[in-house]
Amino acid sequence: MARHKSPSGSDIAFDPDDGDAHLTSARQDVVIGRWQGLRDLLQATGADWPTRGHRIRLLGQACASSTTVESWLAAEPHSTDALVLRGATETARAFGLAIAAGRGAPMDVDRIDTAVVACRRAADAYPADPTPWISLISLARLYPSGVQQQEMARWWDELDARDPYSMEGHLQVLHYYSARWHGTHGFMYDFARDAAGVAPPGSPLPVLVQYARVEEYRYILDAAKGRRETVGLGQHWHHDGAVSDVRRTWERWILGRPNTAVPPAELRDLNYLAHAACLAGTTDIATALLRMQGPYATRTPWLYTGDPVKQIGKWREHGRV
Repeated sequence: MARHKSPSGSDIAFDPDDGDAHLTSARQDVVIGRWQGLRDLLQATGADWPTRGHRIRLLGQACASSTTVESWLAAEPHSTDALVLRGATETARAFGLAIAAGRGAPMDVDRIDTAVVACRRAADAYPADPTPWISLISLARLYPSGVQQQEMARWWDELDARDPYSMEGHLQVLHYYSARWHGTHGFMYDFARDAAGVAPPGSPLPVLVQYARVEEYRYILDAAKGRRETVGLGQHWHHDGAVSDVRRTWERWILGRPNTAVPPAELRDLNYLAHAACLAGTTDIATALLRMQGPYATRTPWLYTGDPVKQIGKWREHGRV
């Protein structure tokens, strides 16, 4: 875990596991090629879908550069948890190749197909689990022209039938329909607002609007080749609509929660809202959110607007957190 001292003197911990100590222990097993800790963790997680999805996503990233999940499947070829993790691992590997190739580089479609087959096998092995369908939806954006609308709709229906308010699933659809991938800013914002509008009180889905604002910012910045001063983004974070969105998300998500404890699976979402609240100038909300997250923070989305440590430290000092 990387700890940094902020300008206010407080520690900021960038924990890759978002404060999930059990996940950290399992990740250490991956490093030494031991798969038993992964099996025990996923068995203990059970059908807590948000936590399970969070853990499998991060374990898949950790397993992508090792053969740990293959060793698990060799020992227990019919393990449903191992098959689901294999799908997530193949997904992480496909994204790793895409990142290494660079934006706009041709993708190895056969490699994406391999990951899709692994996810479909996982879905067949564990029909109740929404996680393989989230992985499939995320893989869809790697195809050069996306996937056919009917296919995306079918994957979405399968996810919706298992976990209709899946934050990670909605986020992957939002990415797919963003202008950076296979959609437009307008379509992306419409999707985010529609999801926020039907979310039950206490659901993090309203923060999709803040994810959309970050996506739009990144798209504009990429088009300007990173020259922030040339793209007219001065009002991007704090115009009236952006401020209203922050307050609306705060009311629907945070004020609708039964308590202020933040589960590891929601730490990234909380940082997106805290980042938006800080840049929108809603100091009351920003201060409350920074207190909620305690010492933990995620580098995204802060790194898109500057140095994460300096920004978080500045706002903690401003709000006397």
